[in-house]
Amino acid sequence: MLSHFRTAGRKIVAIGRNFADHAKELNNAVPTEPFFFLKPTSSYITSGQQIEIPKGVVAHHEVELAVVVGQQGRDINANHAMEHVGGYALAIDMTARNMQDKAKKAGLPWSAAKGFDTFTPISALVDKHAIPDPMNVNLWLEVNGETRQRGNTSDMIFAIPELLAHVSSIMTLEKGDVLLTGTPKGVGALQAGDQVNAAPARCG
Repeated sequence: MLSHFRTAGRKIVAIGRNFADHAKELNNAVPTEPFFFLKPTSSYITSGQQIEIPKGVVAHHEVELAVVVGQQGRDINANHAMEHVGGYALAIDMTARNMQDKAKKAGLPWSAAKGFDTFTPISALVDKHAIPDPMNVNLWLEVNGETRQRGNTSDMIFAIPELLAHVSSIMTLEKGDVLLTGTPKGVGALQAGDQVNAAPARCG
């Protein structure tokens, strides 16, 4: 029922700086409360499709566990937040880093840096029962066979229930919406022709 979230979902909500080591590697302050930005659903591509890097863009990879909303909610209570999860996916939050850095310095939004077509590669839906503990999932990303990113969702500053509660206190989360939960350290640039592989691995 949620397998078509890429077309059914109305929004992509991306949590920023949810891994302390990633915040530090980009010389950003570690947040004391969650913050997020939005990405357009037109940025989705599926496994096997190509990421397009526009001319003049320094495009960085950021591997993330994506939470797919299965039940609409507003002002979700963190104690019941996981009832609103329909499943999970693996996503890469592609970022035009040079554009983002310029926007940050000017105090401007990041939408252009995050919103290019093809800038949200995402896997098929993984049933939530296949990942009984989403706060203990290994994430990794390889470029041309070299590991660039490796981390565990247990290192998130804000856990998934807290993220769902925070976002839904501001906007209704609708069925098919996707929440990108943050990336571990090791982000870096991709070049034309690079081969990118990424996966979650359940722990326990």
